Amino acid sequence: MARKILTCDDEKHIVRLIQVNLERQGYEVLTAYNGAECLASVAENKPDLIVLDVMMPEMTGFEVLEKLKTNPETEKIPVIMLTARAQDADVLRGWQSGVECYLTKPFNPMELIAFVKRIFSMEDSQNDEKRYTI
Repeated sequence: MARKILTCDDEKHIVRLIQVNLERQGYEVLTAYNGAECLASVAENKPDLIVLDVMMPEMTGFEVLEKLKTNPETEKIPVIMLTARAQDADVLRGWQSGVECYLTKPFNPMELIAFVKRIFSMEDSQNDEKRYTI
């Protein structure tokens, strides 16, 4: 069964670029175009990972991230922040808020894919350790 990745960005061409590249890798990709849509999709679809922009209408990516990380049902969903916000303060805020990765635009889709695979690989190895622990 393919892992579900939710990508949320208000720029439709960015969403499409991410979607096409992740689908080529065999992932199921869900899309959202603002923070409210993102949270609704998370509640409905329970994605395995979220790729999240910062600057969006209605709710910023940081606000979405805060809601995700303070909810026991969603706090463990890994988040990759993908944004044009490259200031040190923004990157630090992302790390402090619990993102697994902070990528800045413009970005290389292959780099994003490498981070997605690394996050899932780390999750798989942690699950294997739990399975074999007595």
